[in-house]
Amino acid sequence: MRNKPLLDLFPILQPYSSGFLDVSDGHSLYWEQSGNPDGVPILMLHGGPGAGASPVHRRFFDPDHYRIVIFDQRGCGRSTPLGSIENNSAAHLIADIEVLRARLNIDAWHIFGGSWGSTLALLYGIEYPERCLSFILRGVFLCTRPEVDWFLHGIAKIFPEAWEQFAGLFPNSKDLLGDYNAALNGSDDALMMEAAVRWSLYEGACASLLPNYETITTDEQKAHALALARIEAHYFSHEILEDHALLDKIGVLRSIPATIVQGRYDMICPLATADRLHRAWPEAEFAIVPDAGHSALDPTLRSRLIEATEAYKDL
Repeated sequence: MRNKPLLDLFPILQPYSSGFLDVSDGHSLYWEQSGNPDGVPILMLHGGPGAGASPVHRRFFDPDHYRIVIFDQRGCGRSTPLGSIENNSAAHLIADIEVLRARLNIDAWHIFGGSWGSTLALLYGIEYPERCLSFILRGVFLCTRPEVDWFLHGIAKIFPEAWEQFAGLFPNSKDLLGDYNAALNGSDDALMMEAAVRWSLYEGACASLLPNYETITTDEQKAHALALARIEAHYFSHEILEDHALLDKIGVLRSIPATIVQGRYDMICPLATADRLHRAWPEAEFAIVPDAGHSALDPTLRSRLIEATEAYKDL
């Protein structure tokens, strides 16, 4: 039984500044700031990799207190070129965050990231701990091979119908990730788009506590589905980390306040990974939300994330 009402998103708000940041190798990153220009900076790192940010991401933070910074990672959202995997790696993204921080004249900021955003938050924090005021991590992903194998195959045990739609594009595949990579970067436009749609729908169907069978019909939706699928498949092929790559370096972060928020029924990034992180980082608050999945918009998970952003106003 809950002892307090669920917290809802803050009201819709618009950015007070935005622009594009030219970084290396032809990439231009969309960034925006909303909330209080004189407030405490907080950086929202979106998931995927490849998903891009959206207006709802601004609403997890009290706009009277926080200076809310959001950007679309390489190849994502409003950044250009959309869907590009050229010169697109975790190392590039870490460097991009530092360039953006300097561009916005921010000394240090809170870091809020979910799913792949939690991976990137940890990678950035390990490289630049002095720039991090706190961490709020949701749906923890350490980008290891077992986690990717779970996404590609293990979810079939829980969502067999979604997995059959996903894997059915290559019914005799012995290398599902390799086949998707080839299709998403090949010359057959029809197969490319079919692969993009199936990948994106599969992920979407498994992300919420209750299955969410969306449709992808418009050209804009298809373009973003292709960016998500192409970048995600690229990272899952070329940016996999060794099993303890992040956990062995957590020591540099253990003095920084942190909250790990995890849905018990997260099927994209199962609870075991967040538990591993907490065992390596026992000082971090570990909140298991008993009736939530992976999506930050599951009501109870959303509420717990907002509770964390409210708590860190006192730092």
